[in-house]
Amino acid sequence: MMTLLQIEKAARNFGGLKAVDQVSFEIESGTIMGLLGPNGSGKTTLLNLISGFLTPSAGRIVFNGRDLAGARPDKIARAGIARTFQLVRILPSLTLLENVMLPAVFGHRSHWGKEADRVARAALEKTGLGERASASAGDLNYIDQKRLELARALAAEPELLLLDEWLAGLNPTELQEGIALIRSLSGSGIPIIMVEHIMEAVRALCPRCAVMNAGKLIADGETAKVLSDKAVIAAYLGDAEDA
Repeated sequence: MMTLLQIEKAARNFGGLKAVDQVSFEIESGTIMGLLGPNGSGKTTLLNLISGFLTPSAGRIVFNGRDLAGARPDKIARAGIARTFQLVRILPSLTLLENVMLPAVFGHRSHWGKEADRVARAALEKTGLGERASASAGDLNYIDQKRLELARALAAEPELLLLDEWLAGLNPTELQEGIALIRSLSGSGIPIIMVEHIMEAVRALCPRCAVMNAGKLIADGETAKVLSDKAVIAAYLGDAEDA
């Protein structure tokens, strides 16, 4: 498979704090990878570096052969990277369709008019919101807000999708629905990097996972092997099980 994303010694410092410390890995097209680690380990900071919401202090972020390190978020979105956020970022005063048409217009392929409408409606269908296109986003419950944010990311027609704890806060039934939805997306061939704490979801969805601790990448490989790694258990899984 073709290498889509190369992270080469990426670093981000906040004063004396090394939030991301010389992290390197590659993502191939069609991959779904879990990105794990305890709170404060640097996972979201790394996603912010990839998506342009933070500028690396050092290192390269090469996507489709282009070094995007330090590029603006809109440039990175147009290059084909879309993401969701830990805190849902929808536009509550707009309809679902209007929310999703914005990334269809300003995303990777910049559709207009009827084509933007088509792409937006297709994204709503993929996330189970197709019949509610004219509803107000401000009236959605939590799981449907999550679906809408995912639809916004999909409407940008990304070549790489970044999910930052998209499954967080869901009840057991919603969690199973969310896992099934992400599985359907991975089946369509979109490569995904998932920042996630829910081990059930990681085991169900991610053939590969990487683990960060204190800004460093401490493991990367087949999920079952990584989750049984003593360093990973010490850094993360033990804390999670004790919580």
